[in-house]
Amino acid sequence: MGKVDVVIRNARLIDGTGAPSRTGDLAVTGDRISAMGGTLAVSAEREIDAQGKVLAPGFIDAHTHDDRIVLVDPGMACKVSQGVTTVVTGNCGISIAPVTVPSRPPAPLDLICPEPQHFFASFADYFTALDKAPPALNVVAQAGHSSLRVMAMDRLDRPATAAEIETMRKTLRQALQEGAAGLSTGLFYPPAVSAPTEEVEALAEVVHEFSGFHSTHMRDEGEGVLESLAESFRIGRTAKIPVVISHHKCTGTENHGRSVSTLAAIEAARRSQPIGLDAYPYIASSTILKKDRVGSATRTLVTWSTQRPDLSGRDLADIAAELGVSPEEAVDQLSPAGAIYFMMSEDDVQRILKYPATMIGSDGLPHDAHPHPRLWGTFPRVLGHYARDVGLFPLEEAVRKMTSLTARTFGIKDRGVLAEGAFADLVLFDAGAIEDSATFEQPTTPAAGIVTVLVNGKAVWEAGRATGARSGRGLRREQLTPLAFAS
Repeated sequence: MGKVDVVIRNARLIDGTGAPSRTGDLAVTGDRISAMGGTLAVSAEREIDAQGKVLAPGFIDAHTHDDRIVLVDPGMACKVSQGVTTVVTGNCGISIAPVTVPSRPPAPLDLICPEPQHFFASFADYFTALDKAPPALNVVAQAGHSSLRVMAMDRLDRPATAAEIETMRKTLRQALQEGAAGLSTGLFYPPAVSAPTEEVEALAEVVHEFSGFHSTHMRDEGEGVLESLAESFRIGRTAKIPVVISHHKCTGTENHGRSVSTLAAIEAARRSQPIGLDAYPYIASSTILKKDRVGSATRTLVTWSTQRPDLSGRDLADIAAELGVSPEEAVDQLSPAGAIYFMMSEDDVQRILKYPATMIGSDGLPHDAHPHPRLWGTFPRVLGHYARDVGLFPLEEAVRKMTSLTARTFGIKDRGVLAEGAFADLVLFDAGAIEDSATFEQPTTPAAGIVTVLVNGKAVWEAGRATGARSGRGLRREQLTPLAFAS
Protein backbone atom coordinates (compact mmCIF):
# COMPACT_ATOMS: atom_id res chain seq x y z
CA MET A 1 0.00 0.00 0.00
CA GLY A 2 3.02 2.25 -0.34
CA LYS A 3 4.29 4.61 2.33
CA VAL A 4 2.38 5.50 5.49
CA ASP A 5 3.10 8.01 8.23
CA VAL A 6 3.56 5.62 11.16
CA VAL A 7 3.74 1.84 11.47
CA ILE A 8 3.78 0.10 14.84
CA ARG A 9 5.18 -3.42 14.55
CA ASN A 10 5.21 -6.52 16.73
CA ALA A 11 2.41 -5.30 18.97
CA ARG A 12 -0.06 -7.20 21.07
CA LEU A 13 -3.19 -5.76 19.46
CA ILE A 14 -6.16 -5.36 21.80
CA ASP A 15 -8.88 -3.93 19.56
CA GLY A 16 -11.22 -2.59 22.26
CA THR A 17 -14.16 -4.88 21.52
CA GLY A 18 -13.28 -7.43 24.19
CA ALA A 19 -12.00 -9.92 21.61
CA PRO A 20 -8.80 -11.85 22.41
CA SER A 21 -5.58 -10.04 21.62
CA ARG A 22 -3.40 -10.98 18.64
CA THR A 23 0.08 -10.12 17.49
CA GLY A 24 0.55 -7.86 14.51
CA ASP A 25 1.27 -4.48 12.99
CA LEU A 26 -0.79 -1.31 12.63
CA ALA A 27 -0.30 1.54 10.15
CA VAL A 28 -1.40 5.15 10.41
CA THR A 29 -1.89 7.55 7.51
CA GLY A 30 -2.89 11.08 8.45
CA ASP A 31 -5.35 10.92 11.32
CA ARG A 32 -6.68 7.41 10.60
CA ILE A 33 -5.68 3.79 10.96
CA SER A 34 -4.93 2.77 7.37
CA ALA A 35 -4.08 -0.91 7.87
CA MET A 36 -3.66 -3.57 10.51
CA GLY A 37 -2.81 -7.24 10.38
CA GLY A 38 0.01 -9.73 10.78
CA THR A 39 3.11 -8.32 9.15
CA LEU A 40 2.33 -5.27 7.02
CA ALA A 41 4.37 -4.81 3.86
CA VAL A 42 4.58 -1.05 4.17
CA SER A 43 7.27 1.57 4.60
CA ALA A 44 6.71 4.49 6.92
CA GLU A 45 8.03 7.89 7.85
CA ARG A 46 8.34 6.46 11.35
CA GLU A 47 8.52 2.87 12.57
CA ILE A 48 7.90 1.86 16.19
CA ASP A 49 8.87 -1.61 17.38
CA ALA A 50 6.36 -2.45 20.09
CA GLN A 51 8.40 -5.45 21.21
CA GLY A 52 5.25 -7.29 22.23
CA LYS A 53 3.76 -4.46 24.25
CA VAL A 54 0.02 -3.79 24.08
CA LEU A 55 -1.39 -1.48 21.42
CA ALA A 56 -4.95 -0.44 22.22
CA PRO A 57 -7.40 2.28 21.23
CA GLY A 58 -6.83 5.49 23.15
CA PHE A 59 -8.83 5.52 26.36
CA ILE A 60 -12.00 7.59 26.62
CA ASP A 61 -12.54 9.17 30.04
CA ALA A 62 -16.30 8.84 30.55
CA HIS A 63 -16.54 11.36 33.37
CA THR A 64 -14.36 14.46 33.72
CA HIS A 65 -14.40 18.06 34.84
CA ASP A 66 -11.77 19.05 32.29
CA ASP A 67 -13.90 21.84 30.73
CA ARG A 68 -11.36 24.58 31.47
CA ILE A 69 -8.10 22.70 31.95
CA VAL A 70 -8.09 21.72 28.25
CA LEU A 71 -7.70 25.43 27.48
CA VAL A 72 -5.39 26.63 30.27
CA ASP A 73 -3.15 23.53 30.28
CA PRO A 74 -3.66 22.13 26.77
CA GLY A 75 -0.84 19.60 27.04
CA MET A 76 -3.20 17.65 29.35
CA ALA A 77 -0.38 15.62 30.90
CA CYS A 78 -2.71 14.45 33.66
CA LYS A 79 -4.70 12.50 31.07
CA VAL A 80 -2.46 11.69 28.11
CA SER A 81 0.09 10.27 30.56
CA GLN A 82 -2.56 7.62 31.32
CA GLY A 83 -3.33 6.90 27.66
CA VAL A 84 -6.50 8.99 27.62
CA THR A 85 -7.18 10.49 24.19
CA THR A 86 -10.77 11.76 24.62
CA VAL A 87 -12.53 13.31 27.61
CA VAL A 88 -16.26 13.76 28.26
CA THR A 89 -16.76 17.07 30.09
CA GLY A 90 -19.63 19.08 31.56
CA ASN A 91 -20.60 16.46 34.13
CA CYS A 92 -22.55 16.66 37.41
CA GLY A 93 -24.69 19.54 36.14
CA ILE A 94 -21.73 21.93 35.91
CA SER A 95 -20.40 23.07 32.54
CA ILE A 96 -18.19 25.91 31.36
CA ALA A 97 -20.94 27.06 28.98
CA PRO A 98 -23.43 28.60 28.64
CA VAL A 99 -22.68 30.69 31.73
CA THR A 100 -22.32 34.38 32.48
CA VAL A 101 -21.95 35.39 36.13
CA PRO A 102 -20.89 38.68 37.73
CA SER A 103 -18.79 37.13 40.50
CA ARG A 104 -17.56 33.79 41.87
CA PRO A 105 -20.19 31.21 40.90
CA PRO A 106 -21.93 29.03 43.47
CA ALA A 107 -20.37 25.70 44.41
CA PRO A 108 -19.77 23.34 42.73
CA LEU A 109 -19.46 25.46 39.55
CA ASP A 110 -16.40 27.02 41.15
CA LEU A 111 -14.66 23.63 40.92
CA ILE A 112 -14.05 24.25 37.23
CA CYS A 113 -14.12 28.06 37.07
CA PRO A 114 -13.68 30.05 40.27
CA GLU A 115 -13.51 33.33 38.34
CA PRO A 116 -16.43 34.60 36.21
CA GLN A 117 -14.27 35.51 33.22
CA HIS A 118 -13.37 31.84 32.67
CA PHE A 119 -16.88 30.88 31.60
CA PHE A 120 -18.27 31.05 28.06
CA ALA A 121 -21.60 32.63 27.20
CA SER A 122 -22.26 30.01 24.52
CA PHE A 123 -21.01 26.66 23.29
CA ALA A 124 -20.24 28.33 19.98
CA ASP A 125 -17.68 30.46 21.81
CA TYR A 126 -16.31 27.47 23.70
CA PHE A 127 -15.79 25.30 20.62
CA THR A 128 -14.26 28.25 18.78
CA ALA A 129 -11.73 28.56 21.62
CA LEU A 130 -10.93 24.84 21.29
CA ASP A 131 -10.51 25.23 17.53
CA LYS A 132 -8.14 28.17 17.93
CA ALA A 133 -6.06 26.58 20.69
CA PRO A 134 -6.48 22.80 20.43
CA PRO A 135 -5.59 20.64 23.41
CA ALA A 136 -3.61 17.41 23.18
CA LEU A 137 -6.78 15.30 23.27
CA ASN A 138 -10.38 15.29 22.05
CA VAL A 139 -13.28 16.86 23.94
CA VAL A 140 -16.96 15.84 24.07
CA ALA A 141 -18.90 18.46 26.05
CA GLN A 142 -22.25 18.45 27.83
CA ALA A 143 -24.44 21.33 28.98
CA GLY A 144 -24.97 21.32 32.75
CA HIS A 145 -28.38 21.69 34.38
CA SER A 146 -26.95 23.77 37.24
CA SER A 147 -25.27 26.05 34.71
CA LEU A 148 -28.63 26.53 32.98
CA ARG A 149 -30.28 27.30 36.33
CA VAL A 150 -27.63 29.92 37.16
CA MET A 151 -28.40 31.62 33.84
CA ALA A 152 -32.18 31.50 34.17
CA MET A 153 -32.99 31.98 37.86
CA ASP A 154 -32.56 34.69 40.48
CA ARG A 155 -32.56 32.11 43.31
CA LEU A 156 -31.55 28.47 43.15
CA ASP A 157 -33.17 27.25 46.38
CA ARG A 158 -36.53 26.57 44.74
CA PRO A 159 -38.08 24.84 41.73
CA ALA A 160 -37.93 26.77 38.47
CA THR A 161 -41.09 28.47 37.29
CA ALA A 162 -42.70 27.58 33.98
CA ALA A 163 -41.16 30.69 32.42
CA GLU A 164 -37.71 29.84 33.79
CA ILE A 165 -37.97 26.28 32.50
CA GLU A 166 -38.84 27.64 29.08
CA THR A 167 -35.79 29.92 29.24
CA MET A 168 -33.60 26.95 30.15
CA ARG A 169 -35.11 24.87 27.33
CA LYS A 170 -34.32 27.63 24.84
CA THR A 171 -30.75 27.98 26.13
CA LEU A 172 -30.24 24.20 26.09
CA ARG A 173 -31.58 23.95 22.55
CA GLN A 174 -29.04 26.55 21.44
CA ALA A 175 -26.25 24.71 23.28
CA LEU A 176 -27.11 21.46 21.51
CA GLN A 177 -27.31 23.24 18.15
CA GLU A 178 -23.84 24.65 18.79
CA GLY A 179 -22.24 21.31 19.61
CA ALA A 180 -23.10 20.18 23.14
CA ALA A 181 -23.63 16.42 23.16
CA GLY A 182 -26.17 16.13 25.95
CA LEU A 183 -27.41 17.32 29.34
CA SER A 184 -25.89 16.54 32.72
CA THR A 185 -27.47 16.96 36.13
CA GLY A 186 -26.07 17.20 39.65
CA LEU A 187 -29.21 16.86 41.73
CA PHE A 188 -27.09 16.20 44.83
CA TYR A 189 -25.65 19.73 44.78
CA PRO A 190 -27.16 22.94 46.21
CA PRO A 191 -27.78 24.67 42.84
CA ALA A 192 -30.09 21.83 41.71
CA VAL A 193 -31.23 20.02 44.84
CA SER A 194 -34.52 21.96 44.79
CA ALA A 195 -35.27 21.01 41.19
CA PRO A 196 -38.12 18.48 40.96
CA THR A 197 -38.00 15.55 38.58
CA GLU A 198 -40.45 17.28 36.26
CA GLU A 199 -38.02 20.18 35.72
CA VAL A 200 -35.33 17.79 34.51
CA GLU A 201 -37.82 15.91 32.34
CA ALA A 202 -38.80 19.14 30.59
CA LEU A 203 -35.16 19.77 29.71
CA ALA A 204 -34.50 16.16 28.77
CA GLU A 205 -37.26 16.41 26.17
CA VAL A 206 -35.10 18.95 24.33
CA VAL A 207 -32.19 16.48 24.39
CA HIS A 208 -34.48 13.94 22.69
CA GLU A 209 -34.94 16.39 19.79
CA PHE A 210 -31.20 16.15 19.13
CA SER A 211 -30.73 12.40 19.79
CA GLY A 212 -28.41 13.18 22.68
CA PHE A 213 -27.96 11.69 26.16
CA HIS A 214 -28.44 12.58 29.82
CA SER A 215 -25.81 11.89 32.48
CA THR A 216 -26.53 12.33 36.15
CA HIS A 217 -24.87 12.74 39.50
CA MET A 218 -27.96 11.41 41.20
CA ARG A 219 -29.85 13.04 44.03
CA ASP A 220 -28.62 10.47 46.57
CA GLU A 221 -25.83 7.89 46.43
CA GLY A 222 -26.34 6.82 50.03
CA GLU A 223 -29.50 5.76 51.83
CA GLY A 224 -31.77 6.86 48.98
CA VAL A 225 -29.68 5.38 46.17
CA LEU A 226 -32.41 3.04 44.87
CA GLU A 227 -34.97 5.85 44.81
CA SER A 228 -32.49 8.04 42.95
CA LEU A 229 -31.89 5.30 40.40
CA ALA A 230 -35.65 5.05 39.88
CA GLU A 231 -35.82 8.81 39.31
CA SER A 232 -33.00 8.62 36.77
CA PHE A 233 -34.68 5.75 34.90
CA ARG A 234 -37.95 7.70 34.86
CA ILE A 235 -36.32 10.74 33.27
CA GLY A 236 -34.88 8.56 30.50
CA ARG A 237 -38.21 6.84 29.84
CA THR A 238 -40.24 10.06 29.86
CA ALA A 239 -37.89 11.91 27.51
CA LYS A 240 -36.97 8.81 25.51
CA ILE A 241 -33.23 9.35 25.81
CA PRO A 242 -30.29 7.24 27.06
CA VAL A 243 -29.23 7.86 30.67
CA VAL A 244 -25.75 7.47 32.16
CA ILE A 245 -25.41 7.03 35.94
CA SER A 246 -22.30 8.98 36.86
CA HIS A 247 -19.59 7.57 39.17
CA HIS A 248 -21.90 4.88 40.51
CA LYS A 249 -21.24 4.05 44.16
CA CYS A 250 -22.86 3.39 47.53
CA THR A 251 -21.61 5.96 50.04
CA GLY A 252 -21.43 5.68 53.81
CA THR A 253 -20.62 2.62 55.89
CA GLU A 254 -24.30 1.95 56.49
CA ASN A 255 -24.75 1.45 52.73
CA HIS A 256 -21.78 -0.83 52.09
CA GLY A 257 -22.87 -3.91 50.17
CA ARG A 258 -25.87 -2.28 48.53
CA SER A 259 -24.27 -2.45 45.09
CA VAL A 260 -25.82 -5.94 44.85
CA SER A 261 -29.23 -4.25 44.82
CA THR A 262 -28.27 -1.21 42.75
CA LEU A 263 -26.70 -3.29 39.98
CA ALA A 264 -29.76 -5.55 39.94
CA ALA A 265 -31.94 -2.46 39.51
CA ILE A 266 -29.74 -1.17 36.69
CA GLU A 267 -29.76 -4.56 34.98
CA ALA A 268 -33.56 -4.72 35.18
CA ALA A 269 -33.93 -1.21 33.73
CA ARG A 270 -31.50 -1.98 30.91
CA ARG A 271 -33.90 -4.62 29.60
CA SER A 272 -36.31 -1.89 28.48
CA GLN A 273 -34.28 1.32 28.14
CA PRO A 274 -30.67 2.40 27.44
CA ILE A 275 -28.88 2.87 30.75
CA GLY A 276 -25.13 3.27 31.11
CA LEU A 277 -22.90 3.89 34.10
CA ASP A 278 -19.32 4.79 34.91
CA ALA A 279 -17.11 4.28 37.95
CA TYR A 280 -13.64 5.10 39.22
CA PRO A 281 -11.34 2.54 40.87
CA TYR A 282 -11.01 4.01 44.38
CA ILE A 283 -12.85 3.79 47.71
CA ALA A 284 -12.62 7.57 48.18
CA SER A 285 -14.68 10.27 46.46
CA SER A 286 -13.88 13.95 45.98
CA THR A 287 -16.05 17.06 45.76
CA ILE A 288 -16.80 20.21 47.75
CA LEU A 289 -16.30 20.18 51.53
CA LYS A 290 -19.68 19.57 53.19
CA LYS A 291 -20.56 18.80 56.81
CA ASP A 292 -22.94 15.95 55.97
CA ARG A 293 -20.26 14.20 53.92
CA VAL A 294 -17.71 14.56 56.71
CA GLY A 295 -20.10 12.76 59.03
CA SER A 296 -20.43 9.79 56.66
CA ALA A 297 -16.72 9.38 55.90
CA THR A 298 -14.12 7.41 57.83
CA ARG A 299 -11.49 9.97 56.80
CA THR A 300 -11.62 13.39 55.15
CA LEU A 301 -8.66 14.96 53.33
CA VAL A 302 -8.85 18.68 52.44
CA THR A 303 -7.98 19.29 48.77
CA TRP A 304 -8.26 23.10 48.69
CA SER A 305 -9.52 25.99 50.77
CA THR A 306 -10.05 29.63 49.88
CA GLN A 307 -9.79 30.70 53.54
CA ARG A 308 -6.79 28.52 54.46
CA PRO A 309 -4.93 27.44 51.31
CA ASP A 310 -1.99 26.48 53.52
CA LEU A 311 -4.01 23.54 54.88
CA SER A 312 -4.56 21.81 51.52
CA GLY A 313 -3.54 18.16 51.56
CA ARG A 314 -4.12 17.63 55.28
CA ASP A 315 -6.61 15.51 57.21
CA LEU A 316 -9.64 17.43 58.47
CA ALA A 317 -9.38 15.70 61.87
CA ASP A 318 -5.83 16.99 62.31
CA ILE A 319 -6.85 20.48 61.18
CA ALA A 320 -9.74 20.54 63.64
CA ALA A 321 -7.51 19.41 66.51
CA GLU A 322 -4.92 22.05 65.62
CA LEU A 323 -7.56 24.78 65.51
CA GLY A 324 -9.18 23.52 68.72
CA VAL A 325 -12.61 23.16 67.14
CA SER A 326 -14.95 20.36 66.02
CA PRO A 327 -14.66 19.00 62.47
CA GLU A 328 -17.94 20.74 61.64
CA GLU A 329 -16.61 24.07 62.89
CA ALA A 330 -13.43 23.48 60.92
CA VAL A 331 -15.54 23.10 57.77
CA ASP A 332 -16.96 26.58 58.39
CA GLN A 333 -13.49 28.04 58.81
CA LEU A 334 -12.17 26.39 55.62
CA SER A 335 -15.10 26.89 53.24
CA PRO A 336 -15.38 27.34 50.33
CA ALA A 337 -13.22 24.25 50.12
CA GLY A 338 -12.89 20.80 48.61
CA ALA A 339 -12.30 17.38 50.11
CA ILE A 340 -11.57 13.71 49.54
CA TYR A 341 -13.91 11.43 51.49
CA PHE A 342 -13.10 7.79 52.32
CA MET A 343 -16.62 6.37 52.35
CA MET A 344 -16.96 3.37 50.00
CA SER A 345 -16.43 -0.36 50.35
CA GLU A 346 -13.75 -2.14 48.31
CA ASP A 347 -16.23 -4.97 47.68
CA ASP A 348 -18.71 -2.50 46.17
CA VAL A 349 -16.01 -0.85 44.08
CA GLN A 350 -14.92 -4.19 42.64
CA ARG A 351 -18.49 -5.37 42.05
CA ILE A 352 -19.39 -2.18 40.17
CA LEU A 353 -16.17 -2.16 38.15
CA LYS A 354 -16.71 -5.78 37.13
CA TYR A 355 -20.31 -5.22 35.96
CA PRO A 356 -20.17 -5.57 32.15
CA ALA A 357 -21.89 -2.24 31.38
CA THR A 358 -19.60 -0.14 33.61
CA MET A 359 -17.39 2.37 31.82
CA ILE A 360 -14.29 3.91 33.40
CA GLY A 361 -14.33 7.59 34.33
CA SER A 362 -11.81 9.48 36.45
CA ASP A 363 -14.00 12.27 37.89
CA GLY A 364 -10.79 14.11 38.72
CA LEU A 365 -10.79 17.79 39.67
CA PRO A 366 -7.79 19.28 37.84
CA HIS A 367 -7.88 22.66 39.57
CA ASP A 368 -7.66 21.30 43.13
CA ALA A 369 -4.47 22.28 44.94
CA HIS A 370 -4.13 18.69 46.20
CA PRO A 371 -6.28 16.57 43.85
CA HIS A 372 -7.56 13.04 44.26
CA PRO A 373 -5.03 10.60 42.67
CA ARG A 374 -7.74 9.47 40.25
CA LEU A 375 -6.95 12.56 38.16
CA TRP A 376 -3.59 11.02 37.18
CA GLY A 377 -4.03 7.33 37.99
CA THR A 378 -7.48 5.98 37.10
CA PHE A 379 -6.81 4.10 33.87
CA PRO A 380 -3.44 2.55 34.78
CA ARG A 381 -4.97 1.49 38.12
CA VAL A 382 -7.73 -0.43 36.33
CA LEU A 383 -5.24 -2.07 33.96
CA GLY A 384 -2.47 -2.78 36.47
CA HIS A 385 -4.07 -3.25 39.86
CA TYR A 386 -7.55 -4.56 39.06
CA ALA A 387 -6.98 -6.46 35.79
CA ARG A 388 -3.43 -7.77 36.25
CA ASP A 389 -2.90 -7.99 40.01
CA VAL A 390 -6.39 -8.61 41.41
CA GLY A 391 -7.57 -10.52 38.32
CA LEU A 392 -10.98 -8.83 38.39
CA PHE A 393 -11.29 -9.22 34.62
CA PRO A 394 -9.07 -10.00 31.61
CA LEU A 395 -6.97 -7.19 30.15
CA GLU A 396 -9.12 -7.23 26.99
CA GLU A 397 -12.23 -6.60 29.10
CA ALA A 398 -10.53 -3.76 30.98
CA VAL A 399 -9.64 -2.11 27.67
CA ARG A 400 -13.22 -2.55 26.38
CA LYS A 401 -14.56 -0.71 29.43
CA MET A 402 -12.44 2.33 28.61
CA THR A 403 -12.73 2.32 24.80
CA SER A 404 -15.50 0.80 22.65
CA LEU A 405 -18.07 0.64 25.45
CA THR A 406 -17.62 4.35 26.15
CA ALA A 407 -17.57 5.31 22.47
CA ARG A 408 -20.80 3.43 21.84
CA THR A 409 -22.53 4.82 24.94
CA PHE A 410 -21.81 8.43 23.99
CA GLY A 411 -21.97 8.03 20.22
CA ILE A 412 -18.29 8.90 19.70
CA LYS A 413 -17.89 7.94 16.06
CA ASP A 414 -14.87 6.01 14.70
CA ARG A 415 -13.04 5.98 18.02
CA GLY A 416 -12.61 3.39 20.75
CA VAL A 417 -11.60 0.54 18.43
CA LEU A 418 -8.62 -0.62 16.42
CA ALA A 419 -10.03 -0.91 12.91
CA GLU A 420 -9.12 0.29 9.46
CA GLY A 421 -10.65 3.72 8.92
CA ALA A 422 -10.98 4.53 12.62
CA PHE A 423 -9.24 7.61 13.98
CA ALA A 424 -5.68 6.93 15.08
CA ASP A 425 -6.18 7.52 18.80
CA LEU A 426 -3.77 4.92 20.18
CA VAL A 427 -1.94 3.93 23.35
CA LEU A 428 1.07 1.64 23.53
CA PHE A 429 1.68 0.29 27.05
CA ASP A 430 3.60 -2.38 28.91
CA ALA A 431 1.03 -4.74 30.47
CA GLY A 432 3.54 -6.03 32.98
CA ALA A 433 4.74 -2.63 34.14
CA ILE A 434 1.65 -0.43 33.94
CA GLU A 435 0.85 1.00 37.34
CA ASP A 436 -0.81 4.02 38.87
CA SER A 437 1.95 5.98 40.60
CA ALA A 438 -0.31 8.75 41.92
CA THR A 439 -1.11 8.40 45.62
CA PHE A 440 -3.20 10.34 48.12
CA GLU A 441 0.07 11.79 49.44
CA GLN A 442 1.63 12.47 45.98
CA PRO A 443 -1.41 12.70 43.69
CA THR A 444 0.14 14.22 40.55
CA THR A 445 2.73 11.54 39.77
CA PRO A 446 2.52 10.19 36.18
CA ALA A 447 1.78 6.49 35.75
CA ALA A 448 4.38 3.88 34.89
CA GLY A 449 4.18 1.70 31.80
CA ILE A 450 2.65 4.10 29.25
CA VAL A 451 5.05 4.13 26.28
CA THR A 452 3.46 6.19 23.49
CA VAL A 453 0.12 7.91 23.02
CA LEU A 454 -1.19 9.13 19.66
CA VAL A 455 -4.15 11.45 19.17
CA ASN A 456 -5.48 11.79 15.63
CA GLY A 457 -2.25 10.26 14.36
CA LYS A 458 0.18 12.50 16.25
CA ALA A 459 2.29 11.45 19.24
CA VAL A 460 1.32 13.52 22.29
CA TRP A 461 3.12 11.47 25.00
CA GLU A 462 6.41 9.58 24.65
CA ALA A 463 9.29 8.52 26.88
CA GLY A 464 7.54 9.74 30.01
CA ARG A 465 6.76 13.25 28.85
CA ALA A 466 4.41 15.30 26.71
CA THR A 467 5.68 15.93 23.18
CA GLY A 468 4.07 19.34 22.85
CA ALA A 469 1.79 18.19 20.03
CA ARG A 470 -1.79 19.43 20.39
CA SER A 471 -3.70 17.32 17.92
CA GLY A 472 -6.96 17.02 19.83
CA ARG A 473 -10.32 18.32 18.63
CA GLY A 474 -13.54 19.62 20.06
CA LEU A 475 -16.05 16.98 18.92
CA ARG A 476 -19.33 18.75 18.26
CA ARG A 477 -22.63 16.92 18.52
CA GLU A 478 -23.03 16.72 14.74
CA GLN A 479 -19.74 14.78 14.59
CA LEU A 480 -21.18 12.12 16.92
CA THR A 481 -23.52 9.24 16.13
CA PRO A 482 -27.15 10.08 17.02
CA LEU A 483 -28.35 8.00 19.95
CA ALA A 484 -31.67 6.19 19.65
CA PHE A 485 -33.94 5.19 22.52
CA ALA A 486 -33.26 1.47 22.19
CA SER A 487 -31.55 -0.98 24.48
